[in-house]
Amino acid sequence: MLSDLTAGLPTPSWHWLAFAAAGLLAAKLTLNYLSAARTEARIKALGGRAPLFGGRLPFGLSFLVGFRNAVTVDETLKFWSDTFVRVCGSRASPYTVETTTVGGLRIIMTADQENIKAILATQFDDFGKGQRFRDDWVDMLGRSIFNSDGEAWHTARTRLRPVFYKERISDLECFERSVKNLLPLLDNNGETVDVKDMFLRFTLDASADFTLGVNLETLKRPLNEFAASFERLRHKKVQRERSKPFKFLVPRSSYQPDLDYIESFMDPIIAETVRQVKAEQAGTSASKKDPAFNLLRASAEVSTDQRFLRDELITSLFAGRDNTAMAFAWMFYELARHPDVVRDLRSAIIKTVGLDREPGYQELKDMKIVSNIINETLRLYPPVPINTRACIRDTTLPRGGGPDGNSPIGVLKGTGIVYSNHLLHINPEAYSDVPADHPPPEEWYPARWDTWFPKPWAFLPFHGGPRFCLGQQLVMVEMSYTLVRIFQRFSQVELRMDELGTVERREQPWLRRGAGPELAERYMKNRPRMVTEITLFPRGEVQLAFIK
Repeated sequence: MLSDLTAGLPTPSWHWLAFAAAGLLAAKLTLNYLSAARTEARIKALGGRAPLFGGRLPFGLSFLVGFRNAVTVDETLKFWSDTFVRVCGSRASPYTVETTTVGGLRIIMTADQENIKAILATQFDDFGKGQRFRDDWVDMLGRSIFNSDGEAWHTARTRLRPVFYKERISDLECFERSVKNLLPLLDNNGETVDVKDMFLRFTLDASADFTLGVNLETLKRPLNEFAASFERLRHKKVQRERSKPFKFLVPRSSYQPDLDYIESFMDPIIAETVRQVKAEQAGTSASKKDPAFNLLRASAEVSTDQRFLRDELITSLFAGRDNTAMAFAWMFYELARHPDVVRDLRSAIIKTVGLDREPGYQELKDMKIVSNIINETLRLYPPVPINTRACIRDTTLPRGGGPDGNSPIGVLKGTGIVYSNHLLHINPEAYSDVPADHPPPEEWYPARWDTWFPKPWAFLPFHGGPRFCLGQQLVMVEMSYTLVRIFQRFSQVELRMDELGTVERREQPWLRRGAGPELAERYMKNRPRMVTEITLFPRGEVQLAFIK
């Protein structure tokens, strides 16, 4: 019947079909051109562009492939340094570039102090985590403070701020419980231990104690199922993030059972705490407050919303474990390379506390060498080496544009920002006022902090601006307390591996602006390979021995 209706109609020739297709293509190209022109005009109206990353591959693939390859072979810092040298050359402000990737997403890479200051503080309302980040992490972090913007972030921040007041973070009992399990493992007649593994377990125990009020004792029982699920979940989430834009290669099903297990472990603890708090508030039950502080109990007194508690507690567990563990690993690695610092530390401990009793909060604060050691470690090994933001409304960044890099650049809503805390911390601009008698900035030298402090926005181990880490003082106390307790028992720590680590490091030439190496190249010369994930891991084991 259809053939009868169309029998008298002319059949279009292939010429007309080709003409129509060409017309549609031309219209599409014209629309794309006009859209690109409008976008370019909006950017120029705000301030212009940063230098382009460039490369041989189209659609920003040179950046995506290069960055992924660098992460895979532990050369992330080299990738950043080489990029700025290659693209920015001798510009006055040579630490900002940009590219446009698949789908038209513009990405700005920066390690510029003024730009990072704008992103985190002075233009805080213009930048946030962004919808892409929230979608990527909502399954694990929910709507926690780490994974929210705007009013949701402000509400979470307001709820959590009272939890971290001084009297609570200065309660050292939960750290002592984990230290008592750690010390016998280090006290093994000078045998070699892998402190990276040791402190991953130590900080998980301490974090679970502080957060949930439970003792996992992974130091005593390394095959703990919670710890195993925790590590697999972290690893798979990082793999999934690395696989962008091909996240389907690491499906959610590959880590969902581990996330389910962690939630099933936490949910009854949360529910029982909420029940107790509600009963106490209603006057139907006498207070059963444990004199030992934990984050769950304190948070439940602020809000009994179980989803809020789940999201914030699992976030705190992850933040309190990996970042702190790697700070410990790097700190003891450097102490093993600098026995003179260990001697000075030991002398300060003997003078201030002695060797037989636990240190108090104020005594930890009074030992300047302790904070010097921690700050110097965080300077050279920032816990979060790379971070991201999304522009949430049209704005500018103060530097990166113009022929010298000192002019502003326009940033439209939806633009992605990637900034390197690692390169920021070893940016030569931060060290222009270093005293002449100090060793070069690439060297680990805690005593520099007696007379020197980095320029504003050149040292951000705990973030900066309104989103600064609420747990900053807690981490400093945990590291200080543990450091002192260990060197109350031991007088030396020895390096039991090659200084370059237990895994062979690749030796690829670095790009240079002049005849001499860049600061980042000098920094990496005598250090192990570094894994850039959410935090900064040493590749392979960190083999040390503790000597009485």
